[in-house]
Amino acid sequence: MNSNYKVGNLIYDASIYDGMNTQTDDLQFYKRWLPKDKDACILELCCGTGRLTIPIAEDGYDISGVDYTSSMLEQAKIKASEAGLKVEFIEADIRTLDLQKKYDFIFIPFNSIHHLYQNEDLFKAFNVVRNHLKAGGLFLLDCFNPNIQYIVEHEKKQIEVADYTTDDGRNVLIKQIMRYERKTQINRIEWHYFINGEFDSIQNLDMRLFFPQELDSYLEWAGFNVMHKFGGFDEEAFNDNSEKQIFVCQ
Repeated sequence: MNSNYKVGNLIYDASIYDGMNTQTDDLQFYKRWLPKDKDACILELCCGTGRLTIPIAEDGYDISGVDYTSSMLEQAKIKASEAGLKVEFIEADIRTLDLQKKYDFIFIPFNSIHHLYQNEDLFKAFNVVRNHLKAGGLFLLDCFNPNIQYIVEHEKKQIEVADYTTDDGRNVLIKQIMRYERKTQINRIEWHYFINGEFDSIQNLDMRLFFPQELDSYLEWAGFNVMHKFGGFDEEAFNDNSEKQIFVCQ
């Protein structure tokens, strides 16, 4: 979103991305909050390869997915086709999106707001959501709850964060090291990729951190009423030990 910050191309390699991201706890959470009316219009921002989009469409919902990365959307389209689904996938920047349409339910899942690096970026995205949301519609999002102790500990040493095999047969080992910038609230993460036992590359995964009271206020300033704030996908109350910040807004 800004030339000073970046996410490496290999992180957005669709097969590598899908092989690493197989969890479904967030899917079950978002499904619980979907409108009961299957004629409702659903919009997923930062949909990636359709990990959530496809199963929601399989449940009979009219859902559209938006993402900035063409390679991810191509994978999403293949998945939809293989499942016999007609899903609208749109390549666009969520800060400037204008679909000339209103939706009953909009969500930004999977920590995606961490790639909105400046306050201006975040407020532009929130404004897009507000302009596309029907009166009484729901807006949901999830992100990390910053853990300073974790950051300090993992600035000192490299740790293994993933080891798996992709659908196209590549063994992927990822080791991580990070450096936190206090001025910008950017966590500068490096993922060191080893493919089939050989070092491949170092890929950046820069993430803007949003602290709890800060993000609460930003949502309110952007015109949203925070109905619920959870600390996890089982809808437990947000507390000091919560790893996540999960919002249900109108």
